[in-house]
Parts: sequence; C-alpha cells; structure tokens
Amino acid sequence: MCLSQFVHNYVVYYERISDTDTGKVCFNMERLKIMVVDDESRMRKLVSDFLTKSNYEVVEAADGAEAIDIFFEKKDIALIILDVMMPKVDGWQVCREIREYSKVPIIMLTAKSDERDELLGFELGVDEYISKPFSPKILVARVEAILRRTSQVSADEVLEAGGISIDKSAHSVSVDGEHVELSYKEFELLTYFIENKGIALSREKILNSVWNYDYFGDARTIDTHVKKLRSKLGAKGDLIKTIWGMGYKFEED
Repeated sequence: MCLSQFVHNYVVYYERISDTDTGKVCFNMERLKIMVVDDESRMRKLVSDFLTKSNYEVVEAADGAEAIDIFFEKKDIALIILDVMMPKVDGWQVCREIREYSKVPIIMLTAKSDERDELLGFELGVDEYISKPFSPKILVARVEAILRRTSQVSADEVLEAGGISIDKSAHSVSVDGEHVELSYKEFELLTYFIENKGIALSREKILNSVWNYDYFGDARTIDTHVKKLRSKLGAKGDLIKTIWGMGYKFEED
C-alpha cells in the first residue's frame, strides 16, 4: 500500500473514532508539548490530530532545519516525533544536533523497513523506532508510555549498585563518580536492571516492563540496547550478564 493511500485510510478512520477511543492520559500539569516533524503535510495533520485529541499541545515542522530552529526556540518540547527522509536536513542530522544538547525523547519514523536504519537510530540515541505504515493509535500509546514514565519518576530516588549510581530525578548516571551519557531508553533499561539485580530477566519481561506496551518487533531491539549500554558503562558493562536462551541479569561482583 502506498503512503498516500495509507494516510487516506487513516484520515477516514480518524474521522469515525470517538474521543474515548484515543486512550487519553491526563497529567496533573499543563498540556505537554510534542513536536511532529515530517515533510508530508497530511501525515503531520494525521499524527497531530490524534495527539491533540489525547490532550497534547502539538507544534509542527515541515523539514529538519525548521525542527532544529523550533526546538531551540521553544525550549519546552517534551517529546519529538521525527521522520527520517526530509529535505534540507534529514532526521538523522536533526537527531545528532539535538542529542548534543538534550535527552528529550525522540520517536523516529521511517518509510523503510531496514535493520541498518534501526541500528543507526539506536546509535544516535533514538528512544523508539516506528516503520511506516503504522497505526496512529499505537504511536499515541508509545508517546503516552514514555511521558507516563517520565511523570512518575521519584523526586529523590537514587539507585546504587556495583559502582553505578542512578539519580532518577536528574535522569543522570555515573560510574565510579564519572558522569555517563545515556539515551532515554538506555537509562530506563539500566534502571530496570538495577531495580531487579540478581534476577534473571527474560527478553519478553524486559520488553513488557521497559517498553511498557505490546511490542511489534523482536528481541534484537533489546540486544542492541544492551550492547550499547554495556559499551557506555565500560568495565561495569560486564555486570550485565547474558542468560543464554533467555535474557539478561544484572549481578554485582
């Protein structure tokens, strides 16, 4: 199915759904702001309409250059939905530039179904990766899952294990006192491991707990994140043990 037909089908579908179908998430704060970046105007409208019905404030950008300008001008973007293939500046470059200054969650959209693109996205610090065509309702569910976890972070909780310290309120990690830069998903994954240290965790359980939605991919997503996380933790990466045929376990020396 071509992209234009996909958009048309979901526009028709959108017009038929009721407010209760969108699964709204209410936060005890003003509406969170989400930036939708796509050079296809109908796609931006489709995604924006679903997000607006779920009580989010949406700002749109038609290309990567505009997205970068808006992000640094607004300074209060809670999450970015970013298309890969765009004129002027593509999604990869937008992600690179934003990641130099911010850990804002980024959901990457692509018309391709290429494992190399997905791996590149994770390397650049993308938090979620969705291939077109996709269900806008699933996209909103993923947005809500990320923002829900962000809103539930304890203001004073610090986790420590094996020389690794996690400050949840500051969303920061240090290893033997040295700060380590992690993407949003890497941070969530490490937190989950340490909160369950000594427990063998299956890939399915990790997906259900860290991604917090019905994942439509495969276990390579976890393996890719674990590989990158181990690398960033240096020698402490060895504390994340592989349980062959099952998953992983965080175990202090």
